[in-house]
Amino acid sequence: MTGQHDAPDDFVTHRALLFSIAYEILGSIADAEDAVSESWIRWRDVDHEAIENPRAYLARIVTRQALNAARSAGRRREDYVGPWLPEPLEEPVNDGLDHVLTGEAVTTAMLLVLESLTPTERAVFVLREVFDFDYREIATAVDKSESAVRQVAHRARNHVRARRSAAVADPPQAQSVAERFLMSAVTGDIQGLMDVLAPGVVYLGDGGGVVSAARRPVEGADHVARMIAGLFAKGTQLGELGFRATVVNSMPAVIVSIDGVVDNVTCVEVVGEQVTAVYTIRNPEKLGRLNV
Repeated sequence: MTGQHDAPDDFVTHRALLFSIAYEILGSIADAEDAVSESWIRWRDVDHEAIENPRAYLARIVTRQALNAARSAGRRREDYVGPWLPEPLEEPVNDGLDHVLTGEAVTTAMLLVLESLTPTERAVFVLREVFDFDYREIATAVDKSESAVRQVAHRARNHVRARRSAAVADPPQAQSVAERFLMSAVTGDIQGLMDVLAPGVVYLGDGGGVVSAARRPVEGADHVARMIAGLFAKGTQLGELGFRATVVNSMPAVIVSIDGVVDNVTCVEVVGEQVTAVYTIRNPEKLGRLNV
């Protein structure tokens, strides 16, 4: 049976979910919002009386918009200067932006793993593993048969599991480790950083070719510790440093400002009692939603 549906009400009810689906597929707040806006235009013009499940139908619309955007974004990222990192999603989100993402699914590390999937594999994985849509609903969203979707889901799941063997700590659990990391970084305490960094820690910096940032991953506790201490020391020479602790992509983070202007956001991935990855975003195009 069909039900009585109100187009604006249904869309508002599921908007946070739609944004979350698009962000998980795209890793960009701006692109995700565009996908949601395009979805509203298409949703507004359909026959709502014929729709039995608005949630599934809206998810199908936004997935198709996100897939179109993902294919274009993939071509742009081939020319990206240095490491690409997802646009930081702060919690609680500024500017009234709402989402339903929490935990491992939204961490930078997970989003980088998802980047290694094809757009269709990524969409199937996100819809199934993150949002628990059934295979029939996913098949409609990605325009494939249900059996094909099951195969894609299995392949994507194995790919992700092979690259994400350890779950990151929840922000409250990771907070003390993050505080030790930040204190050591600010004071230039190399040994303090070495004590908190995992031996195989990886540092990624995203300047997008617009501002200076490491153009290759930096690996190993010694190299990462010295580079981070050097970056903070250099910052003090450029102006008055400011720090705001926050949570970004379900990881402890600090927003660093120089003379009242956001310079970067640095997130730390904590596994157990050690920092296993450090992500610094300096590309100004990705910092517009953050404040000091």
